[in-house]
Amino acid sequence: MTHNDGTMEVVRLGKSGQISLPKAMLRRLGLAGGALLLVDVTPEGGIILRPAGAFPTELYTGERIKEFRAEDRMTPREGRCVKRQLRPTI
Repeated sequence: MTHNDGTMEVVRLGKSGQISLPKAMLRRLGLAGGALLLVDVTPEGGIILRPAGAFPTELYTGERIKEFRAEDRMTPREGRCVKRQLRPTI
């Protein structure tokens, strides 16, 4: 790993394929244990690790979906306005 000063550090690949990154590198990247990383291989055979974005997901109940649909419904006035705008002009 190259630091700003150009030095590199050596890490050992464990028997099960794991590596441990130096604490200084983790601090510099703002990473902690359990962080998700994307792994890629360059055409030259280099290994690239990048922090992966993990986003929470929400599972909606049938009741919550009904609420969404109710909120999306047009009022009668909005419906008339849309119909007027969709009428073909001749």
